[in-house]
Amino acid sequence: MTINFHCPITFNEESVALIYETSGGYPYFIQFICKETFDIFVQQMSVDGNVKPVPITEIVQKLDKNFFSGRWSRATDRQRDLLSIIASLDNCDEEFTVQEIVNTAKSMAQPFGSSQVNQMLATLSEAGLIYKNRHGKYSFAVPLLGKFILRQESERTLPLFTNSPDFSDIPD
Repeated sequence: MTINFHCPITFNEESVALIYETSGGYPYFIQFICKETFDIFVQQMSVDGNVKPVPITEIVQKLDKNFFSGRWSRATDRQRDLLSIIASLDNCDEEFTVQEIVNTAKSMAQPFGSSQVNQMLATLSEAGLIYKNRHGKYSFAVPLLGKFILRQESERTLPLFTNSPDFSDIPD
């Protein structure tokens, strides 16, 4: 018996490449991004019949909110500082070492020492944010976590006002 499913949506090669690149090849993220894209495409087709490009920015924002935010909220401020240092490493999406973290942290107002980093990495490992690959080598527990952290850092450093508020008309 042959079952023939008629699917109104097809992903072109550019969409597949974008989804794969954005997902970091992580199966859950591929599934998440494809489902979101499919739902959006079906909704768009029912409205105007035209299929638009993959809305990757909106999907990444939803992934941030639904997947990463819960993990990020479990980290203390000091742990977030450490995770931000790790995310700033060129090799944050691969393996990194305690020494690389300590060297990068030297320029901070409150740098981290080796023993402190080791202890914090163990705690972050228990929280599911860091994974110890082998002796002295660590990585983020899931792909794209470094990019998420960098997005959080850029939002944290945005100015509260784009223009200086004008309080000159308020009486003394």
